[in-house]
Amino acid sequence: MQRFDSIRPFYDTEVNEAIHSSVNHPMMKALMGFTFPDVDEEVWKDQLKRTHSIRDFQCNFIYKSVQNVLAKSSEGLTTSGFEKLEPNTSYLFISNHRDIILDTSLLNVALFDHGLVMTASAIGDNLVKKSFLKTLSKLNRNFLVQRGLPPRELLESSKLMSEYIGQLLLRENRSVWIAQREGRTKDGNDATHSGVLKMLAMGSDESNLMDYFKKIKIVPVSISYEYDPTDALKMPQLIAEANDEIYIKEKNEDFVTLLSGIIGQKKRIHIHVGDILNKELDKIAKDFDNTNKQVQALAQTIDDSILQSYKLWPTNYIAYDLLNKSTTYSHFYTENEKSLFERRLEMRIDENNPQMVDSFLAMYANPVVNKSKYLDAN
Repeated sequence: MQRFDSIRPFYDTEVNEAIHSSVNHPMMKALMGFTFPDVDEEVWKDQLKRTHSIRDFQCNFIYKSVQNVLAKSSEGLTTSGFEKLEPNTSYLFISNHRDIILDTSLLNVALFDHGLVMTASAIGDNLVKKSFLKTLSKLNRNFLVQRGLPPRELLESSKLMSEYIGQLLLRENRSVWIAQREGRTKDGNDATHSGVLKMLAMGSDESNLMDYFKKIKIVPVSISYEYDPTDALKMPQLIAEANDEIYIKEKNEDFVTLLSGIIGQKKRIHIHVGDILNKELDKIAKDFDNTNKQVQALAQTIDDSILQSYKLWPTNYIAYDLLNKSTTYSHFYTENEKSLFERRLEMRIDENNPQMVDSFLAMYANPVVNKSKYLDAN
């Protein structure tokens, strides 16, 4: 098992030592101060030092942290579809991706609340360059996706990650969360990248790829935030890409985004888990004998599930109408909701930059466009 050491989270036997090494770190103090504002420092330190497993760390500390994030920066989390999942069963959750930390943290809160297996979750190594963040991610059962590698090393890294995901799902009965694409969706268009599915396929020992995907039990997940707490932060990259310019991140940009996602206002949040893909995979195997076409068809199937289940909020409809100078969806929002959204736009975006305004509105409006295609088809 040593071959996974470069990417895996801590084993339970390593947890206590990792906690002892970071219990006095300023960021740990800040995290615990936020989580337990009315508890004396020595009390939470003592409990932390007696923690010997990832599950205990997640249930006794991180679960409470996420509840406080929800209380302070949202109007609550709602869920649907979890009743379809079996306890003591591992699933591969493939999710649209809006926020670096919260997407997977909120899913795990919902899994815990429903008595289901929590996930090991993929996280880009660019987000955990600070040693404390790396320790915290490993305590939180994150495994590393290695970014920015040359082609040959990227292939080896993908193989390793694919094998590790297979190991978790099929041998350790551990669910896995992975985003449908590298990086967060910045323009509101959620789409599964075939490269993610090809990486997963590398771990297959089946002659029929769809049989392997049935075995690892793929569950599409759709997560939607009424307000994206990092909406304004996404604009510079979107503008650069629209102008065919190379976007270079600021030195601490990932860290700023990470913090903004946690503390920024989100209003309401909804997570829907779709049906476990099964019959769909049989159909793909029957319709296509070419692996590339099978992967493309599977990506489309995942997209269909995520986009149809995406919870649209008043902000999405308001943005669509503002962008298109219409009242098409005015029955889905109030004048008060519209003026609050317009106020947010004023505060966060330079209104003298029409390109930036349009990009901001499109980020919220695109889910309406994408979902309407399915409604029109029915």
